[in-house]
Amino acid sequence: MHQVIAWERPHVAISQDEREFFIALGARIAGLRKGSQITQVQLAQTLGISQSTVNAYELGHRRVPVSTLPLLARTLGVSVEELIGEDAGQERKRGRTPKLMQHMERINALPKTQQKFVMQMIEMALAQAATQGAAR
Repeated sequence: MHQVIAWERPHVAISQDEREFFIALGARIAGLRKGSQITQVQLAQTLGISQSTVNAYELGHRRVPVSTLPLLARTLGVSVEELIGEDAGQERKRGRTPKLMQHMERINALPKTQQKFVMQMIEMALAQAATQGAAR
């Protein structure tokens, strides 16, 4: 008879301070995302995760991996420090990332075939605008 051993992920207890940190981080993520008019689905696509994972981050139910913070901050137009709540009293050297730059970063994160498609759509729209402008 063979014995079957089930491997489970160990439950790691976190302190109350850590729990509060992740709840506050999630609230900042949700506020910045909504302020940038980005849906949870769009943010999930940019980060390469599921929408339910983004929701869990925003509720503070899941820890945001450190490796995710730079892309998350860039997508939301803030520094990593601001995202994690470290520079609340300091002046920002740079304003929010313009919406166009946010879109470009999101496009850059897409697979190459989807990037080509988006670029073709942009080129068609620009060509159409140029044609309409020349006709006036």
